[in-house]
Amino acid sequence: MVEKGSWVQIHKIILNPSERAPQVPDDTKKVPLEMWVKGFLIDYGSIGKIVKIETITGRIEEGELVQVNPSFKHNYGHFVPEILAIGQKVKNFMYGDEFDE
Repeated sequence: MVEKGSWVQIHKIILNPSERAPQVPDDTKKVPLEMWVKGFLIDYGSIGKIVKIETITGRIEEGELVQVNPSFKHNYGHFVPEILAIGQKVKNFMYGDEFDE
């Protein structure tokens, strides 16, 4: 049982594949439009059950409870040495000898 007021993430299907707009690419039409939202649990709930949350902005959303205390898992990918070199060249071009980190 997840406590009321807990920070959680929900999942909801917004559009099924058959409901997608005709102008979207074919590969996009094959999958549902999904939403994941984080917020505070309005009442007690359990993972896998439909619950209501209040988002930071005050919206009320309903969906399947998928995670408690969700964290950010994105990053900007692996280090690319060429980008570091490009950055140095651009700074040198723009500022010349005046550039000082």
